Amino acid sequence: MTASPVAAGSRPSRSVLLTVTCLGQFMVLLDNTIVGAALPDMQHRLHTQLTGLQWIVDAYVLLVAMLLLSGGVFADRFGRKRVYLTGVAVFTAASLVCSLAPSVGWLIVGRVLQGVGAAALAPASLALLAAAHPVPQDRMKAIGLWAGFSGIGLAAGPVAGGVLTEAFGWPAIFLVNLPIGVVLLLVGLRHLGESRNPSAPTIDIPGTVLSVLVVGALTYGLIEGGARGWTSPVILGSFAAAVILLAAFVAVEARRSAPMLPLRLFGQRLFTVSNIAMVVVGFALMGSSFFFSQFFVYVQGSSILRAGLQTLPLSLAMVIVSPYAGRIAARYGFRILVTTGLALAGLGLLALGTVHADTGYGNVWWRLGAVGIGFALTLSPLTAAAIQAVSPQEGGLASGISSTTRQIGAVLGVAVLGAIVRARQSGGASLETGLDSAFLAAGAVTLSAAVLTGLWLARSEPAKGSAAPRRSADPGAVTTSDEATANSR
Repeated sequence: MTASPVAAGSRPSRSVLLTVTCLGQFMVLLDNTIVGAALPDMQHRLHTQLTGLQWIVDAYVLLVAMLLLSGGVFADRFGRKRVYLTGVAVFTAASLVCSLAPSVGWLIVGRVLQGVGAAALAPASLALLAAAHPVPQDRMKAIGLWAGFSGIGLAAGPVAGGVLTEAFGWPAIFLVNLPIGVVLLLVGLRHLGESRNPSAPTIDIPGTVLSVLVVGALTYGLIEGGARGWTSPVILGSFAAAVILLAAFVAVEARRSAPMLPLRLFGQRLFTVSNIAMVVVGFALMGSSFFFSQFFVYVQGSSILRAGLQTLPLSLAMVIVSPYAGRIAARYGFRILVTTGLALAGLGLLALGTVHADTGYGNVWWRLGAVGIGFALTLSPLTAAAIQAVSPQEGGLASGISSTTRQIGAVLGVAVLGAIVRARQSGGASLETGLDSAFLAAGAVTLSAAVLTGLWLARSEPAKGSAAPRRSADPGAVTTSDEATANSR
C-alpha cells in the first residue's frame, strides 16, 4: 500500500484518527443489530407483513455485500479520507431518511442508501488506520483496539434498540446515528489527513453492476415468492434472470484484467471451501437473528425492551470470544476450530428449534450463547484460511471477498428462512411452528457445513515467523499479512 506523503505539521493525531475510525465502524456495526430489536414495532406501526420486514433488512445487507469490494478500491484510488467522509455523510443522511419514512417503501429506500454509505465507510475506515501506522506492530495494536471498540456496537445493538424503540418508537434507532455522523464529519474534515494508493486497480463497474443484479433478482424471487406464488411468471422470471445474469457475471469477470472477483482464486481448495463455509455462516447467523426478537415478542409475549435484552447472550458471546479465535486457530489449525465452531453453532440452532412459548428463559439463553460462541470461533479462522490460500499481495482482496460472501449468505438467509416461515404459516401452522422450522433449517445447514469443512478444509497452519492474526474491518475477520488491510472489512 502506498500512501501519499503528509506534511509533518498537518499529520493527524493518531489518537484522533483511531477515535474517528472506531466511531464510524461502531455506527455501522450498531446498525447491524439495532434494527432487529425494532422489527416488531415496525411491523405494527407500518402495517407490514413478514415480506416487508425482510426487505428492510436485506435492502441494507444486499448493498453492503455487493459494493464492499468496490468501496475499498474507491478509497485507495480516490482518497481514503474523501471516501470515508462521503460514506459517513451518505450513511447519516440515509439514517434521517429512514427515521422520517412514512411507509415501508421509503424505509427500504433509506436502507439502500445506508448500505451504500456503509460500503464506502467500512473499508475506508480501515485503510485510513493502516496508512497512518506503517510499522506492522503499531498497526496490529491500532487495529486490535479499533476492532475491539467498534465490535461493542454488535453487543450494544439489541439493548439500545430495545430501549429506544420502547421509549420513542422505531424511528429513534436511526436518529441515534445523526449526532454520531455530525461529530465524525466535523472532526474528520478538520483532523484527518488524506492518503491514497496511486497503483490501486481500476473500478470493475460491469462486475459490480452485474453482481448487484444477480443477488437482487435471486433475493426478490425468494422474498416475494411466498406472497406472489412460487409458480407465478414474475417469480419464475426473477429466478431465470438471476441465472442469466450470473452467467454474464462469470463471463465478464473471466475476461477482465482486473476483475472485482478473480475466478482463478477459486482454484485453491482452501479458498473455495472457506468461502462456501462463510456463506453458510452469514446465512445461518443473520437469517436466524432476524427472527429472535419476533420470537420473544410474538411467541413468548416479551416487551420489545425485554426481547432486546434476551437476545444479548449471542452478541456478547461473539464479542468476547472473537478476539481469541485467531490465536486458537494459529495453534490448533483452521480445520479443527472451524469444524468445532460450526458444529456448536449448528447444535445451538437445532436446540433453539425446540423452544416453545412456555419455555423459560433459563432454558433459552444458553442456546443463544452456544450459537454465538460457535460462530465467533468460526468467523476469524475462515477469513484467515481464505487469506492464507492466496499470495500476500492479494491478502486484502481475499479478506474482502470473505466478508462479501458472508454478507451474501446473510441476504439469502433472511430470504430463505423467511420463505420457510411463510410456507409453514400458509399451510396452517402457527408462527411458533414456523419459527422453529426456520431455526431447525439453519441448524441443519450449519451442521452440513461442519461436515464439509471437516472433510475438505486443509490442515493449514500460519507459517512460522509470520505475523499473528489480527482483526480486519469486519469484527469477525482477521488478516495475517501486512498487505491484507486496505480493502478488507
